[in-house]
Amino acid sequence: MKSDFVFVDELVSGIRWDAKYATWDNFTGKPVDGYAANRIVGTRALCAALEKARENAASLGFGLLLWDGYRPQCAVDCFLRWSKQPEDGRTKQKHYPNIDRSEIIEKGYVAAKSGHSRGSAIDLTLYHLASGTLVPMGGDFDLMDSVSHHGAHGISQAEARNRQYLCSIMEASGFVSYACEWWHYSLKHEPYPNTYFDFLIA
Repeated sequence: MKSDFVFVDELVSGIRWDAKYATWDNFTGKPVDGYAANRIVGTRALCAALEKARENAASLGFGLLLWDGYRPQCAVDCFLRWSKQPEDGRTKQKHYPNIDRSEIIEKGYVAAKSGHSRGSAIDLTLYHLASGTLVPMGGDFDLMDSVSHHGAHGISQAEARNRQYLCSIMEASGFVSYACEWWHYSLKHEPYPNTYFDFLIA
């Protein structure tokens, strides 16, 4: 691992994680290249901001659940190859019910050069500290659909309010949102804004 990168759980206390791309539960339907361990990795700067976000969330009764952080370039390349393969229907209904897999790049859900590969982007949601249950957000992680956009129609008032809680927590902690995905945030001041890393998560 590069010297300025760490396992997030070692620096940010009390977070939960489920590194989806290290599992079979993601839009490709199998573990993704580069994810040899179910851990979340990020820059030290990302971790410092996440610690602030965790404190802000806790003050509202929420905890943070992380799905992805640093993403090796080889994983991005894996996504691009997957997008060109014939449809097999295994993950379509859950992850991209209303578009073709070939459209995931042009629609903005996957980038050939991902901010995640710079080490300072995070995919996450909130859970209730009291019960441990996930906060309803009106759509799951990596649902590649307009309902995942900030300000989306078709979700309940409570779900919209929960998305706003997450957005407020993250923006107050030094992050910026991504319009197409309610779960995706990037550090406003990234330490490596022009570098795309490719070391494995292991």
